[in-house]
Amino acid sequence: MRMKHILIITGVVAGSVMCPAGAQTQAASTTAANPLAQVDKDFVQAASMSSSTEIDAAKLAQKNSEDKDVKSFAHHMMADHTKLTVQLKMAAPKGVTVPKDNSDTAVLDSLKGLKGKEFDQAYIQKVGLEGHKQAISAFQKEITNGQDAKLKKAAQDAMPTIQEHYQHAQSLATQKGVAAQ
Repeated sequence: MRMKHILIITGVVAGSVMCPAGAQTQAASTTAANPLAQVDKDFVQAASMSSSTEIDAAKLAQKNSEDKDVKSFAHHMMADHTKLTVQLKMAAPKGVTVPKDNSDTAVLDSLKGLKGKEFDQAYIQKVGLEGHKQAISAFQKEITNGQDAKLKKAAQDAMPTIQEHYQHAQSLATQKGVAAQ
């Protein structure tokens, strides 16, 4: 038997109930009776911000880059992160809102005024390398410490894609002479 933890919202009792593996009580399955643990809330925020930033930065790359390799990378990021956002929304418990557009404005603002090679270098560094390093860290934290089974599984399922993006960014950085910081 596996232990399922149930938080009683009245604030009077927080305890454990023995449930057979795979069984779920009504209280454990509803967001109102079982709010997300902070680690899961942090993951939803970090994952949605990462994908939103990737998508918006990729749109900028389509306009501000003149390099076919950078534009190809950006197109790939836009497609994959759009899918990851959908998967995150599907994994989020009922009643939990996944922010629609919560891009990191500091990153986007730092890219907006740049064009050509200057844009490419900043985009590869800030979005390709740093952004994916942060995403890997957030997804790994959810995989290791997450409390919500569906979110944890979504993080596990997405991790290979995020790691592939980081490796692709590293190759692009090497190819374009962008130093990893």
